[in-house]
Amino acid sequence: MEGKKGRVKIFKEGWPFLIAALSFLIVRLAIKNPELVEKYYSDNFYPHFARIMSSFSKMLPFSLWDIFWTLFIVALLGCITLVILKKLKLMLFLLRLTQVLALLYGYFYFSWGFNYFRPDIEKIIGLEMVTVDEKLFRSMLDSVIIMVNENHTTVKHEDYRDIDSLVEYSYSINSEILDIEYPNGDRRPKKMVFSNLISKFGISGYFGPFFNEINLNRKILPMDYPFLLAHEKAHQFGVSGESEANLTAFVVCTKSDDIRINYSGYLALLLYFLEDAQYFSDYHDYLRKLDKTVLDEIKFRQQYYFGLQNEVMEHAHESVYDAYLKSNQVTHGIEDYNDVVELAISWLEQEGKLSR
Repeated sequence: MEGKKGRVKIFKEGWPFLIAALSFLIVRLAIKNPELVEKYYSDNFYPHFARIMSSFSKMLPFSLWDIFWTLFIVALLGCITLVILKKLKLMLFLLRLTQVLALLYGYFYFSWGFNYFRPDIEKIIGLEMVTVDEKLFRSMLDSVIIMVNENHTTVKHEDYRDIDSLVEYSYSINSEILDIEYPNGDRRPKKMVFSNLISKFGISGYFGPFFNEINLNRKILPMDYPFLLAHEKAHQFGVSGESEANLTAFVVCTKSDDIRINYSGYLALLLYFLEDAQYFSDYHDYLRKLDKTVLDEIKFRQQYYFGLQNEVMEHAHESVYDAYLKSNQVTHGIEDYNDVVELAISWLEQEGKLSR
């Protein structure tokens, strides 16, 4: 009888670790079988899960993701205090903590994380990648500058509701070329609860996988809103890589019929181009090709976000997020954001939308 009770106790204490171990093994298999991940998880399981969870999270106006982590940290600090006061045994605390972390690890991949192991976006949408040399890069940079100048307009905070509907519409009509499951649930943009604090880390938005919700920083500038919104929506559709979400957002924005959304999409791409071009000896010649109003906005944007950020906190976030991305097979880590330049050039070459 005591042997049976012992086995029951072991199971009660050990089942979270069993789930984590099983999740780890499935992750190892998923990494080696992206086509199976696409077929069984991304195309079949995840859309149903996203519909259920997003239907729940949309009913609440605040970020469940923010509230969850706030409560988690408060509970963690409370337990540490109890351990220090010897009101809670250290070993019991460590056991419960590792059990919770084990369950969160398993739930993360179950709820969204397996999307990291899908085939690359070029394979999914049939994008033929081109070799980007300096000549092609410079030519495309000139073209993007022209499009930014031509589409320049003013975006206002009061436009946000309208922009959300228009971005959704662009996703719906472009879902086939992007090979995404539409509608894939509901996407209600939510403002971060702690925007001031999060701004110090240089974070403008994120997708909360546990509750399938989109969170945007209250402090982002209106000119960035359409692109960032489209980027986080891309994650909700199961697009995991940052460069892939950037490409998806760029396509959705530039294929919209609304000039505010067009401008945000081209401006976002231009900023990535300029980051890569800053080492050219004639870099400032490209800046002079921008209309003065556009250049002034870019300068204001740079100063605005710089004023919000804390250098130490931003670097800490980048280091942690870089390690997180690399652990999930995003080879370039945080530099993956800038890989959108190569993807976008290939897309534009294939579409033939920008003349060279």
